[in-house]
Amino acid sequence: MDLLNTEPALFTGLVFLFGLLVGSFLNVVIHRLPKMMEAEWRAQCAELSGETLVEAPHPEGRKRYNLWLPRSACTQCGHQITALENIPLLSWLWLRGRCSACSTSISARYPLVELLTALLSAAAAWKWGASVQTGGALLLVWALVALAFIDLDTTLLPDSLTLPLVWLGLLFNLGGHFASLPDAVIGAMAGYGILWSVYWLFKLATGKEGMGFGDFKLLSAIGAWLGWQMLPVTLLLSSVVGAAIGVSMVVLVKHDRRVPIPFGPYLAGGGLVALFFGADLTQAYLAQF
Repeated sequence: MDLLNTEPALFTGLVFLFGLLVGSFLNVVIHRLPKMMEAEWRAQCAELSGETLVEAPHPEGRKRYNLWLPRSACTQCGHQITALENIPLLSWLWLRGRCSACSTSISARYPLVELLTALLSAAAAWKWGASVQTGGALLLVWALVALAFIDLDTTLLPDSLTLPLVWLGLLFNLGGHFASLPDAVIGAMAGYGILWSVYWLFKLATGKEGMGFGDFKLLSAIGAWLGWQMLPVTLLLSSVVGAAIGVSMVVLVKHDRRVPIPFGPYLAGGGLVALFFGADLTQAYLAQF
């Protein structure tokens, strides 16, 4: 630990490499967790309707399907990804973004998620060094990356990620690492309550649902980790960026207004900015007065 503290560049580099590995795993979580949830919902619906199932339905026709099994494979031809083809970032570049068996294109998003996770992880290591804060920041960063892309793909924010993230934030702040415990508790309550109130005001005014319950839980988790003081920064950034992108999509690419735009990625982005720069942004704002 002394070496890592005296050599911040070494520690940051090691965390960057580890972040690439975690980013590779997050790609699996982003792809598989929604499918696992869907299979579970179908099994529950069958049970409630009285249907008899020999076994629960599994995605992609696999007998065992979770975050660990089966091994990753090409979605087109089923070719199992070898160890050499599964090196984060480098394998995609070596394969030139194509399956080695059938030459089907492999989405550039896989290496981008790996690189994004590694860069954010390295930023946390550089900011806090070899400390407890870095460990907490890494957990928060990884969860926010996974949630942002899952919501982007499916408009879902799984309870299996958001709810543990709330409790982990409160547990982490028992030591006051990012916020005092009272501030974290208030942050969790206020994060949920603010968006819950907006949801019901919008629904009463329009008769429509403006956002999902997962958004409440995500902002609650951010409040639990960073304290209530970081909620204004998170909400302001996520709302402004989300509104700008939403209007641009409607005007420029003729996005159907009836198709919902997920808010989770903007909340996650606002939370990440608040994690790294929230205190500085708040101080800069208050200094104007």
